[in-house]
Amino acid sequence: MISLDFSRFRVSISVAAVAVALSGCGSDDKQYEVTQPLPVTPPTTPPVAPSLPAFDADGELQANIRWTEYGVPHVKADNLESMAFGVGYAFAQDNMCILADQIIKYNSERAKFLGPDRNAGTGDSEHLINDFGFLTLGIRETAEQNLASLSANSRALLSGYTQGYNQYLNDTGVANIDPSCANQPWVQEIDSVDLLTYSLGVALLPGAANFLGPMFIAAPPGENPFPTPAAPIAGSSLEQGIPFEINPKVSLPERNPQEMGSNGWGLGSDKTENGMGMVLGNPHFPHTGNLRFWQFHTTIPGHLNVMGGSLMGLPGAVNIGFNENVAWTHTFSTAEHFVVYQLALDSSDQSNLTHSVDGQKRTIYKKELSIDVAVAPGQTIKLKKNSYTTNYGPMIVVPGNFDWENGGSAFAIKDANLPNYDIFDHWLAMNLSTNMTEFKQAFKDYDGVIFNNTMAASKSGEVFYIDDSTVPGLTSTAINALTTNPVLIQTKQLAGFTVLPGFASAFDFNFPVSYDSAPKYEGTDYVQNSNDSFWLTNLENPITDVSPLYGKVGNEQSLRSRMAHKLLSDAAGSDGKFTIAEVEEALLGNRNYLSEAILSELLSICQANREEDVDIGTATVNIAEGCDALNAWDSKMNTESVGAHVFREFAFQFARNPQWSVAYDVSDPINTPRGLIDNSTTVQQLAVAIDKIQRAGIELDASLGEVQFVEKSTANGQASGERFPWGGAHNVEGGFNVFNSSTGNNGTEIPRHTYPMMDNTSILSAEAKGYHIAYGSSWMFIANFTENGPVARGLLSYSQSHNPESEQFDDQTGLYSTQPQLRPLRFTEEDIAANLVKEMNISNAAQE
Repeated sequence: MISLDFSRFRVSISVAAVAVALSGCGSDDKQYEVTQPLPVTPPTTPPVAPSLPAFDADGELQANIRWTEYGVPHVKADNLESMAFGVGYAFAQDNMCILADQIIKYNSERAKFLGPDRNAGTGDSEHLINDFGFLTLGIRETAEQNLASLSANSRALLSGYTQGYNQYLNDTGVANIDPSCANQPWVQEIDSVDLLTYSLGVALLPGAANFLGPMFIAAPPGENPFPTPAAPIAGSSLEQGIPFEINPKVSLPERNPQEMGSNGWGLGSDKTENGMGMVLGNPHFPHTGNLRFWQFHTTIPGHLNVMGGSLMGLPGAVNIGFNENVAWTHTFSTAEHFVVYQLALDSSDQSNLTHSVDGQKRTIYKKELSIDVAVAPGQTIKLKKNSYTTNYGPMIVVPGNFDWENGGSAFAIKDANLPNYDIFDHWLAMNLSTNMTEFKQAFKDYDGVIFNNTMAASKSGEVFYIDDSTVPGLTSTAINALTTNPVLIQTKQLAGFTVLPGFASAFDFNFPVSYDSAPKYEGTDYVQNSNDSFWLTNLENPITDVSPLYGKVGNEQSLRSRMAHKLLSDAAGSDGKFTIAEVEEALLGNRNYLSEAILSELLSICQANREEDVDIGTATVNIAEGCDALNAWDSKMNTESVGAHVFREFAFQFARNPQWSVAYDVSDPINTPRGLIDNSTTVQQLAVAIDKIQRAGIELDASLGEVQFVEKSTANGQASGERFPWGGAHNVEGGFNVFNSSTGNNGTEIPRHTYPMMDNTSILSAEAKGYHIAYGSSWMFIANFTENGPVARGLLSYSQSHNPESEQFDDQTGLYSTQPQLRPLRFTEEDIAANLVKEMNISNAAQE
């Protein structure tokens, strides 16, 4: 019987050995009614239209690539394989280093090439954790075993893309590629298994991939979880161990460590001036690392004509973009994609490798894994360790939170995206859609958008929203327990994710939530999302009654979400209907919700206290100069906006202890909370902000362009010294077009520079003398359908290429810096021809 130890809960986010299984939920000997998960037959892959050629008939791949300004490739081919061949070639020219880095990451070869630690000699063991972690998840093995069973379209895309990537590598030579990785031994040819492994790994980013550390140290009581030599090490003995320290720091994982976010609108015939659909796409993603977008255009005459942007390594399909009939975008979903299960261990098994489900014994399986680890130039050793897996998935341990107890409890993670084979087919089906009905059918046929909301609009003016991210399809028993049992509710609040008892199959899931049960909205007005839940996708038609794993209903909305709703209501002009120019102004006007809500009150409070010295604990601060800077501020976050940073630093302090005069009201979620309390706390928050800016050596009356900047890294990771003044807001002040600093792990081992923040209360850096932008609005686009086809504008804020020697390294960055703006997207043959920069035909045929 599993008992709950209430005394071990720590509200400090020590979920404290959350013995969730629960005297509160029941135990093996308690009788209760349950709904068993129904055995569901996996959906069969829908037939592909025979007219769409997948593979090249004779194996000789050919593609035409035309580049227009800003390095945008337009790839034309006769079949999917050849199209992907051209895309892979063009992509490798811009971003080979990043994908090469990701291939060794997901193939569990980081330690082989880069040694055991991310920070050499520290014992952080990050590369060991990565390599053993993905081996535990089995994504490479899964790819090897299942590649042949993928659809013809998926296999064609993988085959063509990898051949194009390899051809660019061979044509150029590893010595002549991006100097960030030129001549590195880990830059090698790739194949379909490599790229499928990579895709299976990306699908786990919001789930199991964040638990690699807990998998690394998961072992039964009494067993050392760390790896040992698989064979004697030359010059030493097994007893002497390994020639480096293993000292990993494992803590409670975050669900979204890279803070992925976005804005997205789909505007229908009721909301556009020409009565045809329009889409705004505005992903907020890191500007460096493995989550960069890349823009391209593909055409298979008579079958496919699509333009947009995709994350690294998606072979040929567009993630976010448009064709002649439908446009779509995505935002990061609030949904959960995994469940952690608490196992009831069999106390009679001294090895602690048996647990029970429905009273039946289940084995915790042990598997020995091994990796190669570089210990000196040209020298590797082989290490081995045990991994442990259950019927739910890999075992995990987070000391003090999720422990493997002797004869008590243990924990395992089950990810709904492990594995997900639908990714390529799902996005390809969206790319091929000729109307909204076909677009929706893609979501009925596939479940491959992994962690995204989707917003779309059609040429005929229909709009559609769905959160069809891959969400565990829990039974009614599990949902009832999750929403009513106080222990489970508290555990989720403390952990940040769902924990369920594993002793009964009624709490398990077999498949993701179906299309019919996912949150959806369709109409001719609008859909939107700014990373709050599905609830207020359409303010007039709230969505409710879906699985709690999708997110909250009735909750206070973020300032950015409130800004989005405000823009939808007031940015379209007097007629209330948008033009493409009005949507662009809404996106790039750099308004922010907090200033529009409280600035006038803040200025009054400031003026009333300007002559006083405010005690902030560490100093006394006169706020008069800060008041003058705020009074001169235009309330926007543009480069010329004087004093904008003063309000931002106040906003950071305000967010820590909001002083709203009117509390949140669920019946008025867009307008509450509101109002600013005139009290000593508000005055002190402003004084702390002013003091921080002055301690950083920054003038209070500086313009935002003097304080906020983009500075790229050189090939060896040093600061380039070239700073681009940068307009744009931050989430903390409720901006829509938002940016942020980013000093953490960007998912790659490619060197880059960062500036340390002064403290954890804001993103201000004294060393940088401001805000070093490395995250935020990335691939931005607006597409409006017209009688003559789609008209679109867009921008990739960090530019197409990672290669500092390329013209496309910072050309779009410079364009935005000069003035936040989008540029025309060249979609028609006439437009491409008029703006052609270069053209080439490529083939995999042997050259005579």
